Amino acid sequence: MSDSELKDKKEVQIPVKNIKIHKAKGVETYKPRDQIYVRKVSGFFQKLRQRMNLVYFAFFAILPWLQYNGQQAVLFDIELQRFNLWGLTLWPQDLTLLAWLFILGAFMLFFVTTFLGRVWCGYMCPQTVWTFIFIWFEEKIEGSANQRKKLDSQKMSKNKFWRKTLKHTAWVLFSLFTAMTFVGYFSPMREVVVNVFTLNTSVTLAGIIFFFTFATYGNAGWMRETVCLHMCPYARFQSAMFDKDTLTVSYDTERGENRGPRGRKQDHKAMGLGDCIDCDLCVQVCPTGIDIRNGLQYECINCGSCVDACNGVMDRMKYDRGLIRYTTEHELQGKKVHIIRGKLIGYAAVLVIMSSLLILEIVNRLPVSMEIIRDRTELAKENFNGNIENVYTLKILNKSQTDNTYKLSIEGIENTTWHGEQEVTVKAATVYTLPMSISVDPYELKGYMNDITFVIEQVKPESDVRLEQESRFFNKR
Repeated sequence: MSDSELKDKKEVQIPVKNIKIHKAKGVETYKPRDQIYVRKVSGFFQKLRQRMNLVYFAFFAILPWLQYNGQQAVLFDIELQRFNLWGLTLWPQDLTLLAWLFILGAFMLFFVTTFLGRVWCGYMCPQTVWTFIFIWFEEKIEGSANQRKKLDSQKMSKNKFWRKTLKHTAWVLFSLFTAMTFVGYFSPMREVVVNVFTLNTSVTLAGIIFFFTFATYGNAGWMRETVCLHMCPYARFQSAMFDKDTLTVSYDTERGENRGPRGRKQDHKAMGLGDCIDCDLCVQVCPTGIDIRNGLQYECINCGSCVDACNGVMDRMKYDRGLIRYTTEHELQGKKVHIIRGKLIGYAAVLVIMSSLLILEIVNRLPVSMEIIRDRTELAKENFNGNIENVYTLKILNKSQTDNTYKLSIEGIENTTWHGEQEVTVKAATVYTLPMSISVDPYELKGYMNDITFVIEQVKPESDVRLEQESRFFNKR
């Protein structure tokens, strides 16, 4: 690789903050994690984040309580192997639809990341949402960031004991609420609540609720930014989707340097200073504890806290806003920004195609399926009339959320006789098992193995739903 190619490669790489190390007894080890006391900040982006978090949390908490057609609107019932999504019931046979949804979600994430950077982490990621909720409990019970830091440095006292006890009690109760709500997506929500409060849960259900309570309490209460920095894979591969036109939170070095303190009435230009007064508020409000002035770092979750903090300082200093802002690398370099670009168009095209395919599959999905099981003990037998008879078991699955009546018939062989029910009613989202047999005069058979087609048609409520399923009819040798 030539020197120019190496230089071009280095230019597109995102600078990553180095992890500081220290030596202990001659051995290099990573610096222990310091607790981050996130300072409260107000501003446009924090109001936007808080409102989005509120909508997201309300959606999460209310959704499992909603009813549709007399049953839980959204229920991923693993025990019964069916997923209810409002008027749509999905079965294991329909898992391709879920695969489409996951793939669509992945490409949506790629598209948003390429365009707006890591905004998913800052505004919608459950880890971020729950972390800020836990920080809200801290602020209400223990006070501001400085008060919390001072409280932690004190020896145990009556004041410290009751505040810590109240905080952790609030955390545990909220974690329990979160766990119960999450479990309510996979087991009927009303039953979960009743069983928990009457202490009538199964060992399995109690174990799952305990696990998710512990996980929520640990992740949002204790681990927080550690999950984002060291456990989340998205932080590691996001740079593959970034380019120089990606909108990210960035510090304007040209405008901010040289940084340093000064009075409001002093002419900082005459002092050789930039707009940054080196107040470190951008660091104090950062939930991952980074300094955005060191450049783009993988720890940044694009929450905009530093933007609001810096804008507040600029307002007080009567400087222009935007020293730290959502911007692109090209804009910081004074180059033209390309909003519409090849990578973005590619992701958008894939999203349109996959969305169309998903809609097409849902529209063409039949609300009934049938499984044909042959009698394995005897392929064919001769009945008392001298006709050849084959025995089958039909499993009819009503995928819809209404009770339906179906008419059954057979095609492929003339003058057949159907032994068993030929019109059945199948309850909503259930499987109906129908033992039956077909007999026919052997002169109607063309050989040892004959192709036949089972036909199922919906007659009540009247519909054009029709399903054909191929099988085989055997003759005696």
